[in-house]
Amino acid sequence: MLQPEKIIIADDHPLFRQALLSTLQAKFASTDWQQAETIADLEQTLTEHKDADLLLLDLNIPGAHGFNALIYIRTHYPQLPVVIVSGYEDSETISKAIDLGAAGFIPKSTPVDTIFQAIVDVLAGQVWLPSGFTPIASEEQQGDIIERVASLTQQQHRILMMFAEGLLNKQIAYDLNVSEATIKAHATAIFRKLNVRNRTQAVIAISQLDVPESGFHQE
Repeated sequence: MLQPEKIIIADDHPLFRQALLSTLQAKFASTDWQQAETIADLEQTLTEHKDADLLLLDLNIPGAHGFNALIYIRTHYPQLPVVIVSGYEDSETISKAIDLGAAGFIPKSTPVDTIFQAIVDVLAGQVWLPSGFTPIASEEQQGDIIERVASLTQQQHRILMMFAEGLLNKQIAYDLNVSEATIKAHATAIFRKLNVRNRTQAVIAISQLDVPESGFHQE
C-alpha cells in the first residue's frame, strides 16, 4: 500500500479529530498530517499545502455554510480529493455531497478500520460510500446556484461567507486588511454573479446549499 505524503483533516471537534488522527497515524506512519478547525484555517492550510493528497472535511466546520465549502474547494483545488466525514448519515446529504464532487462520504459512526479502508480506496481513485446507501436524485433547481457559487473568486467566496455570518462591510474590511470601498466593489461583483440585489438575497440564495437538519446524527 502506497503511503500518502500529506492529508488535511478539517474538523472543529478536538476529541474526534485527535482520535481519528491518532488511529490513522498508526496506519499511515510516514504521512504529514495538517489540521484545520475553521474554514479560515482550512483556506490558509490549502494555500500553504497545495500538494496535499487528500482532504477529510466535516460539513459542520465553522464557516462552511453547508455545501458551500465543498463547492469552493472543488472549484479552486480540483486536483484535491475531498472525503466528507460527517455526523450526517441520510441519503439526501450523501447524494448531494457526491453530486458536488466529493470522492467519498464517511459517517462519523463508521468503525475506525472501515474509515481507514475508505481512505485507502479513495487514494486508489475509487469513490467510497457507506454500505446500504441508496442514492437520491439531486434537485435540478439547485444547479443554477451551485454554478453561480462556483464562479466566485477565492476572495469573493470568503466575503460571501462573512456576509452569511452577519459581519458588516467595515468589519470585513478590517479582518481582510482592505478598504471598505474594496469590500463594496466585491459585494457588487458577488451580487451580479449570484443574480441577487443585496446581501440578504445572497445569503438566502446560498441557504439552498445548507445541509438538512433532519439528517443529523447526534454524536
